[in-house]
Amino acid sequence: MNSRISIQVILDQIDKALEKWTLIQYARDNEYQYYRVSNFELQEVMTTLTATINRIVPTSSQYSIDMDEVVAYYRKSNEASIAVDRLAGILRTIRSDYQNGYLESIQELVRADLFSDFLEMASYLHAEGYKDPAAVMAGGVLEEQLRKLCLKNGLPIEDAKPTGNEPKKTSRLNDDLAGHGVYNKLDQKQVTSWLDLRNKAAHGQYTEYTKEQVALMLQGIRDFILRNPA
Repeated sequence: MNSRISIQVILDQIDKALEKWTLIQYARDNEYQYYRVSNFELQEVMTTLTATINRIVPTSSQYSIDMDEVVAYYRKSNEASIAVDRLAGILRTIRSDYQNGYLESIQELVRADLFSDFLEMASYLHAEGYKDPAAVMAGGVLEEQLRKLCLKNGLPIEDAKPTGNEPKKTSRLNDDLAGHGVYNKLDQKQVTSWLDLRNKAAHGQYTEYTKEQVALMLQGIRDFILRNPA
């Protein structure tokens, strides 16, 4: 899948989130005496907006920092309406920057790995009922992403041995990345789970996981790579 299509996928996600905000905005502008937009509805939209921002930009970006400030403001003030509008403003800015190619990190976010032939092939195999090779292939994409993240963040991917350098085990790369704050502990646990599933598939332990778990693995790896570009 080419970069243009990848960008369009991201824009579509943004539009779906902003559509929920637009509906809330319309309801607020046309409130009647017998109806008011509830705080629950506003919080639901807030969750959608923050989840979308988290998926499509790195946690170190200014967009993410601005989002965290808005969330902190809401927790102090409980002004859900203001917070939702500010989050929508951030997301609209992100959309504009993506669409116009202003993001320096855009090539990372839509790099070939995200919609690579290997992940596409893994998805095809899974859809055709071949969960085991799909899991092995997806696990290989994940392992390569971890190595690239280590290189991007100046973390060694090899251990020095008397007989020469040896590649670090993928589990140690995962520990190093989480330990240096490249991603959080929740991601670390999820990566560990995916690596375990991949190892089971590679060693013929086919009854120890299900097709549904492989489907979640495929989607999870896509999301992980999107949030942690290398």
